[in-house]
Amino acid sequence: MFIRNESFQGFIRSYPVITTLVAIHIILYFWISLFPFLGGQQIRDFGIGSNLFIAMGEYWRLVTPIFLHGSLTHMLFNSFSLVLFGPALEQMLGKVRFLVAYFTAGILANIATYFLGDPFLFHLGASGAIFGLFGIYLYMVLYRKDLIDAANSQLIMTILILGVVMTFINPRINILAHIFGLIAGAAIAPLILYKVTRFGKYRRATDPNEVTFDPNRWNKQAKRKQTLKVVGIVVGVLIALAIIVSIMF
Repeated sequence: MFIRNESFQGFIRSYPVITTLVAIHIILYFWISLFPFLGGQQIRDFGIGSNLFIAMGEYWRLVTPIFLHGSLTHMLFNSFSLVLFGPALEQMLGKVRFLVAYFTAGILANIATYFLGDPFLFHLGASGAIFGLFGIYLYMVLYRKDLIDAANSQLIMTILILGVVMTFINPRINILAHIFGLIAGAAIAPLILYKVTRFGKYRRATDPNEVTFDPNRWNKQAKRKQTLKVVGIVVGVLIALAIIVSIMF
């Protein structure tokens, strides 16, 4: 589910939602960072999450922080996570359901931050929405085992545990957004996954450079061994990135 072997062009064609979200992350971050006097600072001021301003009626700030990030490392880490773990869900759910799940989790995480967080808290980042995706995966691991195999279940649980641990280690992380994003994703999962089957939304690629979801691969031991190797690599990379994030924030 999490092996990316398509070309850059193939990825864009196969996962337009993920591609668009990551492009927005990158464009807005560099616009804000490099061109503050050409509208960048105004974009940040307009979109940053602020419990005080939300209380004054600026409710769009429950949505706009999902697109913004506070540092290059923050933006790259969230974008990397989205590229790695988002495509399988986009392909499984389809564009509309994926967008509904992503933004519902992100908005609910920001609502929890508003009601339970410091009244003067400012926050940025797509982490709440991304943790919402992990919440959906968690529901799949626990209640929809027909949608995910054992190897991928182990990978998801390992990354999820690591993510939760890092949430409480790094003092600059919005703990409420992470935890309630996860809870929101798991809570909406029964509706989001209604009538979804493992291969119902998957298709065989016609372009040899595109990723292929072959139903028979679930029964192939060779593929299973390859997946387990990738699990180790991915976990190692994410641990390294998590350490970097904890140091640089």
